[in-house]
Amino acid sequence: MTRNIFHKTTLCGIALFFSGLLAAQSKTVAKASVDRSQILIGERIQLTLKADIPETQPIRFFQLDSIPHFEFISFGKIDTSNTGGGTILSQVIHITSFDSGHWVIPALPLGETAATDSIPIDVGFSPFDPQQPYHDVKDILEVNPPEEKKGNPLWWYVGGGVLLILLLVLLLRKPKKPVVKPAPPPIDPYKQALEQLEKLQREKLTPKAYYSGLTDVFRVYVEKRKGVHSLQQTTGDLVMQLRSIGMEDGIFKQLADTLRLSDLVKFAKYEPSPADDTSAFQIIKGAIDHIERSIQEPANPNPG
Repeated sequence: MTRNIFHKTTLCGIALFFSGLLAAQSKTVAKASVDRSQILIGERIQLTLKADIPETQPIRFFQLDSIPHFEFISFGKIDTSNTGGGTILSQVIHITSFDSGHWVIPALPLGETAATDSIPIDVGFSPFDPQQPYHDVKDILEVNPPEEKKGNPLWWYVGGGVLLILLLVLLLRKPKKPVVKPAPPPIDPYKQALEQLEKLQREKLTPKAYYSGLTDVFRVYVEKRKGVHSLQQTTGDLVMQLRSIGMEDGIFKQLADTLRLSDLVKFAKYEPSPADDTSAFQIIKGAIDHIERSIQEPANPNPG
């Protein structure tokens, strides 16, 4: 009887161990690391974010807008690697700080079940070394003016006469009137963006080509309309610049999420649903309409 109880207890323990192990393997793991924990003010820190996502979990990644006491310098692209049990996403972000003191990069959430560990960072000034030798201010050194070279003044007169003749010839010549060609009418960026969006809706494209087309239409429009040089920038850098053009908070957040979703489709092989496609199209078009209205309204003030 005692032996049967012992065997049952052992089997239950083994079952609980393996069930716990399987549960741990099916959870998303979020990690964050830095290349240094002490910097001088303004020095760069390399922050590496990593997400190990099992195949049973949805693909998602960190969405960073700000970190207290730190400034973003650049966002690297999201790298993807597939494992036997899921997907690993990683990204390198360069940050800095202009506030001296002991700060902490907080735990960064990934969804509702995973988060990174917090990372302490010390930011200080450049230390003064009293052992270095003192260098006094040197006296002003006198410099002798160069000796003037004597030359034949006749050549000065001849050269001046030649220059005067050339000047008179140029002044007396009747300039030809240049043929002015009429400039082609400027292309309206807003109209061009709407036409390209309609074309995307008509064409049957792969998810990668569709989301690339959506983001390209927005990038070209915002560069022509607002002067935001976005074509060569990463999505993170573009989102940081869009904060400065005065978009409403709700529209800005939806646009930032859509641009990041586009990155997941293009680089992480994320499969969007038809509802995602429709929502992404409406958000991109809505952001373009919002920017266009903000430009047109000051030009047409409401009288009275």
